[in-house]
Amino acid sequence: MGSALSISLSCDAIVSRCWDSIFGRVRYVRKLQENLQALTTSLQELKSLKNDVQREVELAERQPRLKRIEQVNNWILSVEALETEINEVIVSHSTQEIEKLCCGGYCSKNYRSSYKYGKKVARKLVEVEALKSKGVFEEVATESLPTALVDVIPSEPTVGMESIFDQVWRHVEDEQMGMIGLYGMGGVGKTTLLTHIHNNFNRTRNDFNLVIWIVVSKGHKIEVIQDKIGEKIGLSSGEWKHKEQHEKAKDIFGILNTKKFVLLMDDLWEPVKLTEVGVLAPDSRNKFKIVFTTRSEEVCGQMDAQKKIKVGCLTWEKAWSVAVCHWHSSQWAGSWPARKHPKSGSMQFKS
Repeated sequence: MGSALSISLSCDAIVSRCWDSIFGRVRYVRKLQENLQALTTSLQELKSLKNDVQREVELAERQPRLKRIEQVNNWILSVEALETEINEVIVSHSTQEIEKLCCGGYCSKNYRSSYKYGKKVARKLVEVEALKSKGVFEEVATESLPTALVDVIPSEPTVGMESIFDQVWRHVEDEQMGMIGLYGMGGVGKTTLLTHIHNNFNRTRNDFNLVIWIVVSKGHKIEVIQDKIGEKIGLSSGEWKHKEQHEKAKDIFGILNTKKFVLLMDDLWEPVKLTEVGVLAPDSRNKFKIVFTTRSEEVCGQMDAQKKIKVGCLTWEKAWSVAVCHWHSSQWAGSWPARKHPKSGSMQFKS
């Protein structure tokens, strides 16, 4: 009797599991259209919630020393990842999967395919609802500890260019001076000079609250410049990078317009249309600064630089003085003596 009862219970359990499995599969197919509609609606609500949170974060980060909470940032990234996955895996195949249904949606011409697809839809619906429930935050940003105005960039010393550096820095400190152009042939030290200007914001007292360094280079695109600036001011989400140029310009302007900033642009081969980027031309009222390097004095004029400073090669006397200083302060003893080049008359040192 005990053996028969055990067999009976086992059979009942097997039948129950089979029935649950079959009913579950039928449910995924039968509720496919309903779940797809629910997923579309729920995903749109999640996107709207994310946009609201993102705007709140961006507004908060315009305030000095406020930084988005990591939990909020991770939530935004999770929403963007799920949105991409649903669009690629679910939405893109919805039409062809719906066409497979028959008998009023209770059956399918390809039951296995409809079941697997319906199961994915149901699971993504659960994930969307879970993220929606987690998208309510008491605060989205918190006060961060004071940090350095800039991250120091390693650079060669400005040997022989101290006077030019001092001249540029005086103009940076001059509230009436907004646009400064440094020009000169390639290899004379413009980038090194600009790097030291950048690093000096950490060494001196000033009232700037944002310093942005970007490399522009030949054949620049406005969108690339916008993305580089965006990364510096908290506009680096995947969704933001896919915005139209004029939308990015509006967002960049909205943030920079609240700050006293310095924009350092290295290696301009042609003028940059600042208004298209989202940056107004500096003047005595807005107080911010733009310093750039270029090989062309003409570009300085096209950029309406208030001050054009030529960075040139060292004179023979200056080069000699610098070489002597190096010889006394380093291991150049093995490279002495110096001699004049027979044609140019410039100084050369044996290496």
